[in-house]
Amino acid sequence: MSVTVRVPAKVNVQLAVGAARPDGFHDLANVFLAVSLYDEITATPADALRVTCEGPDAGQVPLDHSNLAARAALALAERYGREPAVHLHIAKDIPVAGGMAGGSADGAGALLACDALWGTGASRDELLEICAELGSDVPFSLVGGAALGMGRGERLTELEVGGDFHWVFALAARGLSTPAVFREFDRLGEGLDIPEPVADQAVLDALAKGDPTALAVALSNDLQPAALSLFPELSDTLAAGRAAGALAALVSGSGPTTAFLATDAGSASDIAGVLRASGTCRDVRTAVGAAAGATVV
Repeated sequence: MSVTVRVPAKVNVQLAVGAARPDGFHDLANVFLAVSLYDEITATPADALRVTCEGPDAGQVPLDHSNLAARAALALAERYGREPAVHLHIAKDIPVAGGMAGGSADGAGALLACDALWGTGASRDELLEICAELGSDVPFSLVGGAALGMGRGERLTELEVGGDFHWVFALAARGLSTPAVFREFDRLGEGLDIPEPVADQAVLDALAKGDPTALAVALSNDLQPAALSLFPELSDTLAAGRAAGALAALVSGSGPTTAFLATDAGSASDIAGVLRASGTCRDVRTAVGAAAGATVV
């Protein structure tokens, strides 16, 4: 018997970042939107915990117990007093180290797959509690749709989405470390008065109405200056997407994937074609949000 779970990538339509806390983390107001790029995690009984991976950039995915999928299996097994004897296979389609929560998606997917495989019967609240222990973005990967994340991003309030939002994602030639981007955010903010992060009502209203034009005006990412400081070439990609007709362009999360909001599917296809020909990125993907969260398939 095996269980396969499909889990989506995310784009941050707002990422407001507060000053560094004493524990080194930052308070966030993080508006997540799940999009239709997916990893699939298959859990199969085995003699011991093992992780394998296939797909684009699979060689960059750690296969030891540092992988969030492995950590999810270990956490669930410990909670229910059983051996984590499972083979987790990741079919990867979400960009690696791209600011789209691919690792977090694998953690949430593995958790749901192991719960189903082992018949642990964990409640949704229990699963979300384990997700929050694994990482700030992992709870949203389980929930999907759209949500406001507060605290480190793990305290979720699900949001209404009134229609489809069409996106183009340009994949960069190399990755960016999320901790490095936050360190650069702190460096750039030295001596500045950084306000407490709050959700932008204009973003929430645009999502609820399904209005891409209104969302384009309201999109924001406080980590973008730090990502561009560490990876200046991303400015060329952003400019190419804007010139191709995107309603808005921004770095996705901590980057380096750049995200372009389009009016509709046809416009997204046109923007993707221009970006592919621009020479400013290594690959281009299109997707639609909001997508469902982790789902047994």
